[in-house]
Amino acid sequence: MSTVTLIGPRLAEEGVEFVFNGESPLCEGCPYRGQCLNLDEGVRYRVTDVRDSGILDCAVHDAGVTAVEVEPAPVRANVASKSAYAGSSATLEGPCPHTECPSHEFCEPLGAAFDESYKIREVVGDPPHEYCALDRDLTLVEFAPRDGEP
Repeated sequence: MSTVTLIGPRLAEEGVEFVFNGESPLCEGCPYRGQCLNLDEGVRYRVTDVRDSGILDCAVHDAGVTAVEVEPAPVRANVASKSAYAGSSATLEGPCPHTECPSHEFCEPLGAAFDESYKIREVVGDPPHEYCALDRDLTLVEFAPRDGEP
């Protein structure tokens, strides 16, 4: 189910994904707070439609904000291979200091937390790295969207 919200025009393109990080101190007193802060913090969203609504002034976004429709988006992540089955639940293995690794973005994906369990929607396959510097046996999966749950 989609939700209408306000985001910066640089993100306002169909298919763009972002993680809602919550309220900024600059939001205080803004007349559009209700329309901007109607998403769940920490959830990854995908823009499904851009409304032709014009641009509103915003203290957070230097180019203002515009109306879009968004829905929760799936998150691709590396999980332990032993728990990588479609329909099962899995957690992330934990932080990884190897930021140069081609799998880092999947070991620490935006929109997923280390202390949460996620339903696996699809097993994608081998992760992009050739070997894991932490000696983890990992499989790349796609977590189901959280449906707006934090």
